[in-house]
Amino acid sequence: MVDYTKIRRIIAKISRFWRSLLENHPFPVSGLLLRVLLICSMVYFVQAAAFSPAGGGKKPAGGRERSAGGEGGMGGFEEASSILPVNFEQQNSKGVPEPEEYSRPRMLLYSLYIMQSGDTIGRIAKDFGLNEGTLFSLNGISNDRIVPVGEELKIPNQDGIMYTVKQGDTLESIAKKYEKYAVDPRSILIANELFTGNILPRDTLFIPGAQLSPEEHLGITGNFFLWPIRGRITSPYGYRVSPFTGNRTFHSGMDIGSPLGTPIKAAMAGLVIAAGYDATFGNYVIISHHAGYRTMYGHMNAIRVKAGAYVGAGDLVGTVGSTGLSTGAHLHFAVYKNGRTMNPRLLLR
Repeated sequence: MVDYTKIRRIIAKISRFWRSLLENHPFPVSGLLLRVLLICSMVYFVQAAAFSPAGGGKKPAGGRERSAGGEGGMGGFEEASSILPVNFEQQNSKGVPEPEEYSRPRMLLYSLYIMQSGDTIGRIAKDFGLNEGTLFSLNGISNDRIVPVGEELKIPNQDGIMYTVKQGDTLESIAKKYEKYAVDPRSILIANELFTGNILPRDTLFIPGAQLSPEEHLGITGNFFLWPIRGRITSPYGYRVSPFTGNRTFHSGMDIGSPLGTPIKAAMAGLVIAAGYDATFGNYVIISHHAGYRTMYGHMNAIRVKAGAYVGAGDLVGTVGSTGLSTGAHLHFAVYKNGRTMNPRLLLR
């Protein structure tokens, strides 16, 4: 006789088995494939179980029941399931290794995206599944606040940053700099389509998987300079009519009016690289910061730091004055990024 109770139990086990296996598979599996596998398993296992000796069927020739791993092949599903590890469910619940192609080094490819009104680099990066710093680096963005509408952005097929080769660099030494991101020479070779490991100073390489340092990232996103003093902006950054000549000239910084003797604070931590007197800026201080930034404080009444000193954000560097070419007590505050002036107002908290 056919043991229908046993058949139903076997069908339930088959279904659970395939669902457990396929749900943890790294690729999407259709319901149709699940049904096909279920039917094929039923045809094989149910036939063996339904006509097993326990159900009144005949024994295989030779007088022995077939069992998993026996000479005659597999018996019912209960026996066949013993070929799986005893702790299969526990192992499967921990997941399976990712496909090799997910971590295999890839050649750098990119598509183009046009900045739209309301776009931000952070949102674009999220939409394409990338780190914000990847888009900053690949597109040479030094300030994410001033990326104009209509700007063409490169969208790469993987995360990473651009690196300019220095004298003495090798693929091995570059990979070592970014070893915490699991960068290796071969991945750099493949990403950049290099046929040999020969690289030259000033070559630009894509370092797959690497990220900008927190300081570099902060330098691009802005919002990190303190106001050196509190006061009214008396002359903004950009072109203006010179109060001395009446001609249209470019104002390289931002003038902030404040009473004589007001303490001036370092806008960011850094190294004082110059402190002295200039005919135009009077008593001045220049501080070098991370990520290629420098700040300049001019027309000071008194200088309170020396070249070579390290100052923290908010530390006293001098007092407001009217030295040099000046019309009254104020601070001339300028910001430079990699040797070029920037609008300080866009970077102040």
